[in-house]
Amino acid sequence: MSADTPRRIVVLRHAKADWPDVSDHERPLAERGRLDAPAAGRGLAQTGIDFDLVLCSTALRTRETWKLAVPELPKRPRTVYEERIYEATLGDLLALLNETPEDVDDLLLVGHNPGVHALADALAGRAEGDALPRMNRGGFPTTAFAVITFTGPWKTVEHGVGTLTGYWAPHA
Repeated sequence: MSADTPRRIVVLRHAKADWPDVSDHERPLAERGRLDAPAAGRGLAQTGIDFDLVLCSTALRTRETWKLAVPELPKRPRTVYEERIYEATLGDLLALLNETPEDVDDLLLVGHNPGVHALADALAGRAEGDALPRMNRGGFPTTAFAVITFTGPWKTVEHGVGTLTGYWAPHA
């Protein structure tokens, strides 16, 4: 891959979760989340991105979101369940992206707010069309995702490096 080949990071927030009497890490999806997750998968498929790698939080609601979204994709990407995404700060998520292998061009990160919104907002130094105001107006609701394009090695991913090229939310 050359230094000017575009790469994409797609940041997906888990679908709507329920609030049963369990630990936060073990919260399952609510009924609405079980309906919205496949819709997010269809939205991801419509981007035309052929993901090389998916990094998914180990929390039950993110794993369930991914399990319901992935059948909608044309091909199942390699998935790594990463415990560091759960309760991650913006700095934690940037550090994780900096560890991405250089043979990965297109990455999907499935995580939680406020981290995923902060990550998408921080990476988007520029935006196409109305993607940025739409993303910020809605507060990055459950099952929303942002598509950020950048060039260069993963170890250089930092604030403002990318262009927000797309934003999708299930009820927008």
